[in-house]
Amino acid sequence: MKLVFERSRPGRGTRYLPECDVPVVLPEDPGRGIPLRLPELPEVEVSRHYTALAHQTFGVNEGFYPLGSCTMKYNPAVNEHAAALPGFTQVHPLQEAHTVQGCLEVERKLEDMLCEITGMDAMTLQPAAGAHGEFTGLLLIKAYHRSRGDTARTRILVPDSAHGTNPASASMAGFEVVSIPSDAKGCVDLEALRKAAGPDTAGLMLTNPNTVGLFDPQILEITRVVHEAGGLCYYDGANLNAIMGIARPGDMGFDVVHLNLHKTFSTPHGGGGPGSGPSGCKEFLSRFLPGRESPDSIGNVRSFHGNFLVAVRALAYLLSIGREGVPEAARNAVLNANYMRIGLRDAYDMAFDTVCMHEFVMTLESLKEKTGVSALDIAKAMLDHGVHPPTMYFPLIVHEALMVEPTETESRETLDEAIALYRQLAEEAREHPETMHQRPEHTPVRRLDEVGAARNPVIRYAYEV
Repeated sequence: MKLVFERSRPGRGTRYLPECDVPVVLPEDPGRGIPLRLPELPEVEVSRHYTALAHQTFGVNEGFYPLGSCTMKYNPAVNEHAAALPGFTQVHPLQEAHTVQGCLEVERKLEDMLCEITGMDAMTLQPAAGAHGEFTGLLLIKAYHRSRGDTARTRILVPDSAHGTNPASASMAGFEVVSIPSDAKGCVDLEALRKAAGPDTAGLMLTNPNTVGLFDPQILEITRVVHEAGGLCYYDGANLNAIMGIARPGDMGFDVVHLNLHKTFSTPHGGGGPGSGPSGCKEFLSRFLPGRESPDSIGNVRSFHGNFLVAVRALAYLLSIGREGVPEAARNAVLNANYMRIGLRDAYDMAFDTVCMHEFVMTLESLKEKTGVSALDIAKAMLDHGVHPPTMYFPLIVHEALMVEPTETESRETLDEAIALYRQLAEEAREHPETMHQRPEHTPVRRLDEVGAARNPVIRYAYEV
């Protein structure tokens, strides 16, 4: 489709605003070398342009969306209705506290619920995204060690299967990152952890279930090893949806957590936001939390109260599903993932062919060696069938990886259709591998030169001179 600038014609448009009836005050030097170039279109063309864009946008409302780790999950309309209430949208963060008691009650109720779900004692809603929550939690760990004069603890232990934000957040917080390898079963190598943990260990960052979708059966021993070395244990809550209401990070020995409200608690996650990554901690760390009137606080990590309307959505979700609905969502996520894993295990190689949690990882390494068809080829071919591809090439410890997370809300019929599609594509790859390299064939844009796009991105429209 044409860009809106390509549809523009000088002099076209619609004016609804009346002429200004007060003096116009503009700076003598506007600081702009050329006039502002805005597209000029009549109203009907503007409407058609945005409608055409909407038709090319794929979301959970259009079809199956099994993207792992950061899946667009169920986003019920009631959440959006709650977040659109004037009492929430028309407040100002600088209002007097007595005028925003309802908003403060929303935050307090959500904090209490998140503490109960995670086994933490205190929570802050300030962080604006998952990685921001990680960074906040690591600052709590750093503040704790500094308060005790234990400045030698400069290293954070991170499993090699971790989300990429984990080592990045640790580095940003000023720590040295030590990678801990996985064992043959896809979990933390305990012997390697024991060797790495020592007097310079500030903490461990861990996701459980991990990024290959497995709950680490050694989790209590893992946190014990780190605590005995004097470090603290940080829980990455990106995969909490698999265990919420059933197992709590705080009971596993974790001292700090972050949660992704924009994943686990149903706020839309598409398009890069909005997000919210609350950080929680045990009582002995609460004095370091941002937003606290404490001389030990690490200070605010974001202006005011974070992304408040995301918190409204999360609270609406938790209140609507209730205490019984939280573990039910987790069980359904695990059930759906295992249903698909079993349905595909004879068509694809599973990276770890055992009971998984909310997601599972397939390796197409053997398929690529035999046919030349890669994980990318399979993922691109799915687009022709109206299904969003799963995560590709992650985690890095699995070659030619496809990570599938069906989520808790998909029906058995949808899963059966997805299984049939995966099996069909595997068969096509073995019988007609040459055609797979050309897919997709029926999308608005065919296969792109992704390397060229990454190295030479075109990020703005080039006007004709």
